[in-house]
Amino acid sequence: MRRPWLALFGVVALVELVGVALNSTPTQWLAKPLLAPLLLAYLWDRRRRVDPVAVGLVAATAGDVALLVPGQAAFLAGMGCFLVTQVAFLTAFLRHRRPPVAATVGYLLAWAGANALLWGSLGALRLPVLAYSLALSLMAAAAAGVSRRTAAGGALFLVSDLLIGVGAAGNDFPGRDLLVMATYAAALVLITTGWAAATAGRPARSPSPAEAVQPVP
Repeated sequence: MRRPWLALFGVVALVELVGVALNSTPTQWLAKPLLAPLLLAYLWDRRRRVDPVAVGLVAATAGDVALLVPGQAAFLAGMGCFLVTQVAFLTAFLRHRRPPVAATVGYLLAWAGANALLWGSLGALRLPVLAYSLALSLMAAAAAGVSRRTAAGGALFLVSDLLIGVGAAGNDFPGRDLLVMATYAAALVLITTGWAAATAGRPARSPSPAEAVQPVP
């Protein structure tokens, strides 16, 4: 029986957005660490296997918790966790299908442009942001090769983290935190459900060596 993981995710995401809007730290501690685990449960319910996307969701959970803690050290720890998320997602997507050249070029140009604009304001965060944003951009490009849904999720993940980078560079505006969380939650659910749909017909186990060498008819 399919469990209502997505409905639960929607409720928790709404609670998290209310917490962000009200600047309620207890509410965010209650809701944010549950977002990725609910999607992990959804993915397990459909795939019954641990794949790189599942690993990425585990890392995202750790990153969400780290980013709830104030301070630059926690921020860097969260960035490290989400770097694992991006590399895991990228690995899964590249194994599935080669990304479109146009998407790869476009995202790399966006990566270069965004880092050029923020470089002078990031201070000690310059190199960590440069490395993380490269992995993020490559993930978003690879997501475009899986499905339209995962492509939208990858793009929203990039937008969400770009908004975080804008804040880290000292440029804030009303509603930025709410936009960060809204685009992040949407990105996670689009990537997870898109991946589950795109791989629905794939076997739940790796082929044996004998199967792997059989010619394709």
